[in-house]
Amino acid sequence: MPLPTRKIGQTDVTAIGYGAMGISILDAVYENGCTNWDTADAYGNNEEIIGKWFKKTGKRNDIFLATKFGFAHGSKDRFVYAPPEYVPKALEKSLSRLGVDSIDLWYLHRADPTVPIELTVGAMAEQVKAGKVKYLGLSEVSAETLRRAHAVHPISAIQVEYSPFALDVEDEQVGLFKAARELGVAIVAYSPVGRGLLGGQIKSRADLDEGDRRRILPRFSDENFPKILKLVEGVKAIAAKYNATPGQVALAWLLAQGDDVIPIPGTTKVENLKENLASFDLKLSAEDVAEIRRIAEVADKTLGPRYYEAGMQLLFGDTPPLEA
Repeated sequence: MPLPTRKIGQTDVTAIGYGAMGISILDAVYENGCTNWDTADAYGNNEEIIGKWFKKTGKRNDIFLATKFGFAHGSKDRFVYAPPEYVPKALEKSLSRLGVDSIDLWYLHRADPTVPIELTVGAMAEQVKAGKVKYLGLSEVSAETLRRAHAVHPISAIQVEYSPFALDVEDEQVGLFKAARELGVAIVAYSPVGRGLLGGQIKSRADLDEGDRRRILPRFSDENFPKILKLVEGVKAIAAKYNATPGQVALAWLLAQGDDVIPIPGTTKVENLKENLASFDLKLSAEDVAEIRRIAEVADKTLGPRYYEAGMQLLFGDTPPLEA
């Protein structure tokens, strides 16, 4: 049976997508009906792997393909690079790696703090006119940046970290949800199951491998970990009522936040993929949706930042004003 769908722009996409940061299971993703795929030029060789899959299967037209650009590769001086002259070059590189003629949804991965968003999005819009991109998206931008960008060319999706473990995108002072909903922009949620915390294997910070990148995140400090685990236990308690996994509850909770919310969990395990997609069958009661929010809001007030300092500077990013 086909998976439920939601809209990005005027296109129906599977309501849970696949965050292709680790993509050894593309055959299984497709065979299980998930055709909404998200990657980026910053995710190692993932664009090339997807390109090889397209070449092997001939299924490009079956996939809603999203990718991103904008991180400065190999630069020691800056994290983001998105001047208008670089935009077409970045796209051509992605198209080449993917082995495709066009991309369905093309995101700016982070706003360039040195370039007015109007210039970057204007250059991206030229690629839409050229038929190489269908829809434009932005990731981790401010409400003001979204509004300014949308005035240049319609923005079809914003991508943000969103889960019971990351509610700051809902903050009225941030204003991003309000802006997105006023403009009819889909909200694509990355890390929707709490960066792997709901799997049950992690009982303390010591369970994270030495090379695990989560170790550098303030939210995963020794001080904050007990607070995180308290939220995990709350989600687990609700999951037990439904004979479901905590990850499924987190995804079902996100799906309950509105038809414009599209989670994109990533995994390299087929069993986790099937578990994620089974979240469609889990309908939480209004009381349990509210209870998850209650325990999440308590945790969110006490947890540390989502990223290290330099990374935090790029969240809800602003850009300089466009000079007349």
